[in-house]
Amino acid sequence: MPWESIRALHDVDGSRGTFRAPKTMCALEADNDYQAIGAWLERHEATETQRAYRRETERLLLWAIVERSKALSSLTSEDATAYRAFLRHPTPRARWVAPARPRPSPEWRPFTGALSPDSIAYALSVIGAMFRWLIGQRYVLTNPFAGLKVRGAQRNGELDISRAFTAGEWALIRTIADGLEWSHGWTVPAAQRLRFLLDFGYATGLRAGELVGVTLGGIKSGARGERWLHLTGKGAKAGKVVLPPLARFALDQYLAQRGLSVTPARWAPDTPLLGHLDESGGITTPRLREILRRFFSTAASSIEAEHPTLAGKLRRATPHWLRHTHASHALAQGATLTTVRDNLRHVSITTTSIYLDDDEVQRTRELERIFARRESP
Repeated sequence: MPWESIRALHDVDGSRGTFRAPKTMCALEADNDYQAIGAWLERHEATETQRAYRRETERLLLWAIVERSKALSSLTSEDATAYRAFLRHPTPRARWVAPARPRPSPEWRPFTGALSPDSIAYALSVIGAMFRWLIGQRYVLTNPFAGLKVRGAQRNGELDISRAFTAGEWALIRTIADGLEWSHGWTVPAAQRLRFLLDFGYATGLRAGELVGVTLGGIKSGARGERWLHLTGKGAKAGKVVLPPLARFALDQYLAQRGLSVTPARWAPDTPLLGHLDESGGITTPRLREILRRFFSTAASSIEAEHPTLAGKLRRATPHWLRHTHASHALAQGATLTTVRDNLRHVSITTTSIYLDDDEVQRTRELERIFARRESP
């Protein structure tokens, strides 16, 4: 039966799920899995997004109860692997598959056929995002779908977070950057540029080539006062990226440090956002990699004794880690996959023009909330 009619028996409703976190630690009032999933779905205001996410969670919840006799909060990694196989061939077919019918119809089924690899990848990415949010709310302790890949998918729906820093790691890294002049001998202009690069790259998720290629002329104000950075990205595709408060403040501070105006009307459009220390122009992508490699190496050496794991990550890190960190932190703090994907420009989401403005407002609000202005140390 569809989501709105599900009434799970107590043994499989998740009220006593194997991987439930202690109730006293949970930020949700939900007593069972159905209520917890509902709380996650309600966070997404866009009708199409909520409908798509409901479909995937509905399927998983029904499968867990009917085929595994388990609560969703009791699923293991082995269960997740079995669910991936199930999506390729939903069986018993009579129970799960039928032509499309209205949801109240007794002939309704969750599937109209087997899913393609791309559709499976999307389903698993939605489920993974839900579990990450439930972990963040301390409802469950683990994500059984973490790292689950789909053979044959042209693009994996799961955003790559294997090369990302955790929130705690990023806070420590950023603290080290605040003391480069005094603790590590960097010149003031070099340290200021590095801090701008960290904050702006983290808040926007831009690629290395985009960070060195964008100019002040690409920054435009929206109809509601929001700021967007228009750019040409990978594959020569035009796109635009939200500039949340963290990015805007970092830019204003960096422009002032360079002796440039913070007033858009006074900007020279071809001025690069990331400049040479002698202000003779922009820098190249190899130079950007060299700057970050120097900083990551410096940071790794300073924390080697107390944080060897993070030090190892820093020694492997590249500029693209800022992009992955942006994505993983945005998702962990409640941004939808649609919002993050649109901002990273990984996937072109097809929508009708009637929904375009609402989608852009939602994207702006979510990223402005997550990447708020950083307080001065």
